[in-house]
Amino acid sequence: MGSEPILAIRDLKVRFRTNDGPCEAVRGIDLDVGPGEFVAVVSESGSGKSQSVMAAMGLLASNGEVSGAIRYREVDLLKLSPAVLNSYRGRKLAMIFQEPMTSLDPLFRIGTQMAAPLRKHQGLSRKAARARALELLKLVRIPHPERRLDSYPHELSGGQRQRVMIAMALANDPDILIADEPTTALDVTIEAEILALIAELRQQLGMAVILISHDLGLVRKYAERVYVMKSGDVVESGPAQAIFEAPQHPYTKALLAAEPHGHKAPPPAHAPILLEARDLRVSFDLSRGFLKRETVTLHAVDGVDLTVRRGQTIGIVGESGSGKSTLGRALLKLLPSSGIVRFEDRALAPLDRAAMRPLRRSLQVVFQDPFGSLSPRLTVGEIITEGLLVHEPALSRTERERRAAAALTEVCLDPALRNRYPHEFSGGQRQRIAIARAMILHPALVVLDEPTSALDRTVQQSIVALLKDLQARHDLSYLFISHDLAVVRAMADEIMVMKDGRVVERGPTEAIFEAPQQGYTQRLIAAALKC
Repeated sequence: MGSEPILAIRDLKVRFRTNDGPCEAVRGIDLDVGPGEFVAVVSESGSGKSQSVMAAMGLLASNGEVSGAIRYREVDLLKLSPAVLNSYRGRKLAMIFQEPMTSLDPLFRIGTQMAAPLRKHQGLSRKAARARALELLKLVRIPHPERRLDSYPHELSGGQRQRVMIAMALANDPDILIADEPTTALDVTIEAEILALIAELRQQLGMAVILISHDLGLVRKYAERVYVMKSGDVVESGPAQAIFEAPQHPYTKALLAAEPHGHKAPPPAHAPILLEARDLRVSFDLSRGFLKRETVTLHAVDGVDLTVRRGQTIGIVGESGSGKSTLGRALLKLLPSSGIVRFEDRALAPLDRAAMRPLRRSLQVVFQDPFGSLSPRLTVGEIITEGLLVHEPALSRTERERRAAAALTEVCLDPALRNRYPHEFSGGQRQRIAIARAMILHPALVVLDEPTSALDRTVQQSIVALLKDLQARHDLSYLFISHDLAVVRAMADEIMVMKDGRVVERGPTEAIFEAPQQGYTQRLIAAALKC
């Protein structure tokens, strides 16, 4: 790095007070960012990379403690009062997060939320702030920006919401943009667009970028310098080209070699049919136009047929908005739908909520974002045993505790950690907790809705291995919904490719990857390989 750093982190230490004693998250790291530089921090989940930048932004959880120095242009941010630090956040240092839906307020329109930092930091009037918000939406190339100003977050796609977050971060022309896993919740085609946009805006606006990521393909493409973290320490750093072409540390070499691999053995040809759907449809009526007087119908799932045998994994892939997650929820009767769905030869359509309850233990789901699906007010032990309170209310507290310990052991977590809360765990650990919550009920079918998309490659490997082991041990069937084609290839027997609510291609996994027939499938696979 040729010039003086605008951000210099020295001997940074972060620890959290927990019920089981202090947890050391960051153990004394040094990190520099020069003007206009693109720096990446990479590691496995739980290595402290996100906590390092959260400390710089003053956004640690209430039980977090930080020491060392974080100097922005010689001002030590750790010594500033909350009020003074707030004047730097958003104005000099801005941050975009992994999941924009947790950062955007669902009750306010996009324009209102974008105007808030402009009015606070620049003192703009409502009219001027709205005009600037419109400029920013155009800058990040959101389609129909005038209309999007009056949209609510749920009315935007995942890629559009992330563009809004980028626009908000750029509102006050920051010197440094911190992007914390900004694309992990996005499909491969949108992921490439978002990183290309950040790189282009960096050149255009002259700001520095700190990319926190586990996606080494993206880091290699965009970063100038790389820091590799493990267990709270920086184990290797240097120019990106040197790190990727001649890594020195064994951990860096392991990261570069990590990739979900292997192929699943298919179930026996005579395996019984567990779940069957015929002509399944899900539609939503949407209002649009002046005063919302016009109603249009969105066919989110449009005539899908599906057969899942016991012990089988069906991979469902497609871009955001293709209908794959809606399909999974409709199959579990979590959304109104039409058509036929049969589970163990029992029609689900006639069943009301009370009649469905006994079947719920056999039909479980694991969601993409475990932090959003795990209650922050409950301990891990309480979360895992929630289902037992519903389906086996006669169990004693002691027996529930025993079952929780066994479930945690089965997903390779220490049962002694069950008195901790979700925020005290890494992303990979939280996903194991979510899997344990499903497995404690001994289900027959599990819908895995993007269960690895927020995880780094080495953790993905371990989760894929865990899911395969649980499947073999308990004869489970999976519906594996994902935009990560490498993981799908390692997990699935068959693949269904969805676009605009329809299945455009299906077949054995290797046939789809080796000889895709549809242009849409070919583009998905090409985008995945490019990243």
